[in-house]
Amino acid sequence: MEALALLEKFRAGRSSLQEVLRAFQAPPLADLGFAQVDTHRALRKDFPEVIYGTGKTPEQVARIAFEIGQREQRFLVTRITAEHVRVLRKKLKRAVYHEIARCLTFERSPLPKRAGTIVVLAAGTSDLPVAEEAVVTADIMGNRVERIYDVGVAGLHRLLARLETIQRAHVIIAVAGMEGALPSVVAGLVARPVIAVPTSVGYGANLGGLTALFGMLSSCSSGVSVVNIDNGFGAGYAASQINALAAECARSNPRERAGGAQKNGPRKRG
Repeated sequence: MEALALLEKFRAGRSSLQEVLRAFQAPPLADLGFAQVDTHRALRKDFPEVIYGTGKTPEQVARIAFEIGQREQRFLVTRITAEHVRVLRKKLKRAVYHEIARCLTFERSPLPKRAGTIVVLAAGTSDLPVAEEAVVTADIMGNRVERIYDVGVAGLHRLLARLETIQRAHVIIAVAGMEGALPSVVAGLVARPVIAVPTSVGYGANLGGLTALFGMLSSCSSGVSVVNIDNGFGAGYAASQINALAAECARSNPRERAGGAQKNGPRKRG
């Protein structure tokens, strides 16, 4: 991050106090005319501004990406086309295109993976673009991610065969179209937060994902949160924040965890 690099320079004596103060007094944005790039997003959110590609020209996306890339070690672009990628790669040689997810990532150095796993479930193969968007988002934000695909409720045995892995996850993202039943089934089997993602996959009465959305919002299972239709990015981001909080708590309270395990263990009878 630019701010951290500046503070390190100051601590090492390679930057003056006046230079540091000027930098922190400057407006926290870069004005590109067509876009106001939030240069302090990483300070507030622990991850730089994410670029949403739909509706932006390849040149606009490339200019925003280049501006963020000048300041940050990594960034994410979502909902882009092959033409966006062609222009971006001219400016950013290290960029990686995730075709199914329709995302592009850029990393000078990968973040160390924090403890805990995020499991991404997809009900069917048609849900993979949304599921992969969630995977790419959570991965670049420093999480271990495990994919479990094509486990819709039409063949419940496929889901139950992976139940042990699912139950070990810190957070579960369940992506489904049609009637959107998968998150309710999963949430009834685990003691973990489940983030439900309705997709626009399905026949006529699916109504472009509304049927799945309403089903997930009306879930009878506890612990289900719902993001918008096809919003894999939002699910991946939220799951990363939950996992980061769990990892932070585990680091700060190791004795409490051990003590709690002892306190909750079996008691001897007198």
